[in-house]
Order: sequence, then structure tokens, then C-alpha cells
Amino acid sequence: MMRPPLTLKIVEIFASLQGEGLRQGEPTIFVRLAGCNFRCSFCDTKKAWRGGQEKKIEEIIAEILNEHKKLPTLWVCLTGGEPLLQPLRPLARAIKEAGFYLQIETNGSLKPSVLADWWTVSPKPPDFYLHPEFKKKAKEIKLVVTRELNLEIIRRFRRLVPEKTPIILQPQSARRWSEKKALFLIKAGCQHQIKNLRLMIQLHRQLQIP
Repeated sequence: MMRPPLTLKIVEIFASLQGEGLRQGEPTIFVRLAGCNFRCSFCDTKKAWRGGQEKKIEEIIAEILNEHKKLPTLWVCLTGGEPLLQPLRPLARAIKEAGFYLQIETNGSLKPSVLADWWTVSPKPPDFYLHPEFKKKAKEIKLVVTRELNLEIIRRFRRLVPEKTPIILQPQSARRWSEKKALFLIKAGCQHQIKNLRLMIQLHRQLQIP
């Protein structure tokens, strides 16, 4: 008996600019997958926690190529929710075979089961767990400035990952207290000589684009 073709639960596929992290401002095609193993109160994509439409790999690639016509770019970003909750290998392989670079945005709590050109890892409260394999794989560590975030947590990540891997403090959008706290933390980090620490805001929120 033949197995049914693999499908993934997809919330949306769209072309825009990468709004966060070191790739900020680069044209990118986003594939948002459904499902998440966290329920963060500050999440700005709660629509990805559940639901999604079942799509075959070839259907997803076709939509990516269609978006590429609108905004020609070399980058595809798998985001969520938490993309690693779904079996990504066939999709990742197909994206690479189509000639794209692959970025994956993850909370870092699950084992990185696929190959990617760029891992954006954003550990979440309360314990900010980071799977050991991400210590070397992460291109950047992105910490949303929440009530729980403090200097000791930032210091812990500086010890965990190589110095060349930047730690990015990202204030919650339209939360003045978070912006003020981010400014306090980066100044304190500099005073305590925490290296390669940065503050970045969400570009797409400022530009009011997807």
C-alpha cells in the first residue's frame, strides 16, 4: 500500500523584508508553519499556535516560486510557531534544490533536525532552555526583552555560545517599558563587559509590513 504524500501544516506563505536579527532588511520569502510548544503572552503571531492548512511539499514550493516572481530573492525563512515541531527535512531539501538559501527561526528547545544556512535562535522564558546542538549552530541568539529577562540570563548565554555569535536584545513592539528595559540591559551589559551584545527593534513593525 502506498504511503500518502507528506504534508505540512502551513499558516501562510508571503514575501516581505526580514524584520529581525542580523538579516534585517533583506528581501525574504516566509513560510509560517503551524504549531508551537510555547504559549508566550508576548507572542505576536498567536495565529500560528494551531490550525494551518495541510499542504504537500510540491504545493509549498510552487507558492514559494510564485512569491519569488513578486519579490525576487535568494532567501526563504521557515518560521512559526515552532517549525521544528513538524518534519522539515523534505521541505528543506526541496527549498535548497530550488536554489534558495534557508533560514529557520526557532525557540531553540528542540533538536535541529535539518540542515540550514542560517539559524535564528530565540530561547523563551521562563527557563530560556537552549538545545546543546544550537550552541555552535546558531548564527544569532535573539532575546525578547520580557519581564523575566535579566543581566544574569544574558551573561549565561554569552558563556554558552561562541563570542562571535551576537546576542540581540529585542524590545517588545509598542511596549515602552520593554524598550526602556532593553536600553538599561545593553548599558549594563557593556559595563559588565558582555561582548557582542546588540539592541535591535522589529523593522517590519516600524514599516507596518507583513
